Amino acid sequence: MQLKLHCKPFSFRLSQTLKTSQGALKEKKGWLLRLEDKTGKCGWGEVSPIDQSDLATCERFLNLLHGKITRQALEAGISIWPGALAFGIGAALAEIDDLIGTKEKGGWMKAPQSAILLPRNQSLKKELSTLLIKQRQSSQFPMTLKLKIGIEPQQLEEDLVCNILKNLPEDTRLRLDANTGLNRSEANNWASYFQQEPRLEWLEQPLATDDVIGLIELARRIPVALDESLLEKPSLRKSWSSWQIRRPSLEGDPRLLLKELQQGVSYRMLSTSFETGIGLRWVHHLAALQNAGPTPTAPGLAPGWCPKTPLFSCDPRLVWEAA
Repeated sequence: MQLKLHCKPFSFRLSQTLKTSQGALKEKKGWLLRLEDKTGKCGWGEVSPIDQSDLATCERFLNLLHGKITRQALEAGISIWPGALAFGIGAALAEIDDLIGTKEKGGWMKAPQSAILLPRNQSLKKELSTLLIKQRQSSQFPMTLKLKIGIEPQQLEEDLVCNILKNLPEDTRLRLDANTGLNRSEANNWASYFQQEPRLEWLEQPLATDDVIGLIELARRIPVALDESLLEKPSLRKSWSSWQIRRPSLEGDPRLLLKELQQGVSYRMLSTSFETGIGLRWVHHLAALQNAGPTPTAPGLAPGWCPKTPLFSCDPRLVWEAA
């Protein structure tokens, strides 16, 4: 089948700089994709890697793919391209094939309430108070909060977490995300701190991506969720039986995860990597499927971290025009 691929670059600055143990993220760049078949039917995709080297590699491939190309060539390339490019092409092909479904069959689904990333500055107390008031006034499921750790000395961070827990209701859930920023000793200290704390949902990517043995040992003590390890070692997506933080726009062909969630796979959590509206449609739809599965949990959608422009619309045509 002959297809035509159109590419359009985009860039935007995050509303706030995201600081982790791995550095700061201020801006996202990438490309929007519009794939057309011979009938004029469109499939939309997005290529927006975070790593700068992946950005350059994706650009080289897109320069080769731009224009007319066969479906066979696209399907063959998905397995060897960077994950962000494989996502964009796979997403566009899935839409052409109606794998999501028409509006009459349900179409694109809306994500459930997101986990909320707590600030690490002086506004934390005020933000937490505001969130708790909103939670008491809401009929939605219990609130899930997330805090980045592994940035400052551990004792300071333990004191911070202790103060947070003093104010949290029993049905609130707290996620700690280290972004590979801990060593084994530090991770085990956190495990000792949290072994009797039911409000801890999980400790996210506490150790280096390749320290699989350390991660397995830690997961015997407390819930551990993998994130970066799943991107660097895709085989772990099949073998890791505890929580997996899945970032579809970075990890490759989204049709694979779509099928898993449609079949009711357990212990997945969907997370944004700061996509435009085209990529967010996928994150939201997959999060809705996860929430309807056997282990529902709040997705990580980073509310408030992207500017409010048509670039983040749920209508792909408006996103395309805004780029």
